Amino acid sequence: MTTEPVPERSLSVLAAACRAAGFDPAGAVPVRLAENEVWRLPGRVVVRIVRPGQEVSAAREIRVAHWLAGHGVPAVRPLAVPQPVDALGHPATFWEQLPPHTRGTTEDVVGLLKQLHALPVPDGIGLAPLDPFVRLPERIDTGGGLSADDRDWLRGRLAELRERWAGLPPGLPHCVIHGDAWIGNVARTPRAVLLDFERVSVGPPEWDLVGTAAKIGTTGTVTAAEYEAFCGAYGVDVMEWGGYGVLAAVRELRMVGAAVGYAARWPSWRGRAQYRVDCLRGRVGPRPWNWPPIL
Repeated sequence: MTTEPVPERSLSVLAAACRAAGFDPAGAVPVRLAENEVWRLPGRVVVRIVRPGQEVSAAREIRVAHWLAGHGVPAVRPLAVPQPVDALGHPATFWEQLPPHTRGTTEDVVGLLKQLHALPVPDGIGLAPLDPFVRLPERIDTGGGLSADDRDWLRGRLAELRERWAGLPPGLPHCVIHGDAWIGNVARTPRAVLLDFERVSVGPPEWDLVGTAAKIGTTGTVTAAEYEAFCGAYGVDVMEWGGYGVLAAVRELRMVGAAVGYAARWPSWRGRAQYRVDCLRGRVGPRPWNWPPIL
């Protein structure tokens, strides 16, 4: 649950979303207030409010959720109401609240990825090819507290990685991927349940695997034993693929960009965002680094 103060604008958008869908916002509790906002309402309802201009993406998330349900993949389910709705220019969607749960494990992540990656690529739900750099330019340009030099360095790093991504060697066949697969997007209820379909797309399954693999070196939050079990369950060690270094570098840049974007809204995060930039620029010391999650 977020501990940041709730802006009046967020309360107004939430009230508009609830009115449009026929819910009462009284008693709403903020769960996450970042680029996207998540609220819990009485009656086991969760509201997800996204950035203006994301109507197509919000509608696609609903279609993805129904598609996953049709294939028996354990995932959070949307409520049976017309959605998304417009809330003062913000698309909003409504979801079933999960029962009491904890964050998932690397074992949970790989189990869900195996199910997801085995599904046929669907027609008619609007899945696009993976864009691993989505939102990064905006976050770099508008992130809170960065010096001009740091912004220029991050732009250069982004350009470098775009070029290297274009030259990736062949890998596993492309399939439906989650796009942001890590333990923070899995809940254990006690069964593992997949969350957050904003980045679901069609692309290299290695992108979903690198989310766990990179944390060994980047943050040290995955142990060697956990990663060995992860690889054994999936049947592939993405670190052995020739394109791993590029994917891991892009994932690191995305983690920095997420913190920089968060700091644009919450100044209390500027120190932690700057720390991530300093790590990437070699000012702090060797990996792994202590990067608290943005939750």
